Amino acid sequence: MAKQRGSSRQQTRRRDGKKGPGSGGRRKPCAFCRDKVDVVDYKDFGTLRRAMSEKGKIRSARITGSCRRHQRQLARAVKRARELGLLPYVAER
Repeated sequence: MAKQRGSSRQQTRRRDGKKGPGSGGRRKPCAFCRDKVDVVDYKDFGTLRRAMSEKGKIRSARITGSCRRHQRQLARAVKRARELGLLPYVAER
């Protein structure tokens, strides 16, 4: 007698179609929209430092929770502050 294909194998596929444990959830609300900020200021160190990693890179909108408009303004403000010497390009070791 021939073996059936799927009988000895355990069923490992998920039935709900999701791929892993972290699939889903709500997106963070934009802090700038919530506080009704029109323009992100390059002189606001606290906000700019919060949007940068330890190495000095600009964090993505997915991590900061900013909307598209404010993420663009945030990136421009960080670049301006770097150019003026207010923020470092890279972190100090």
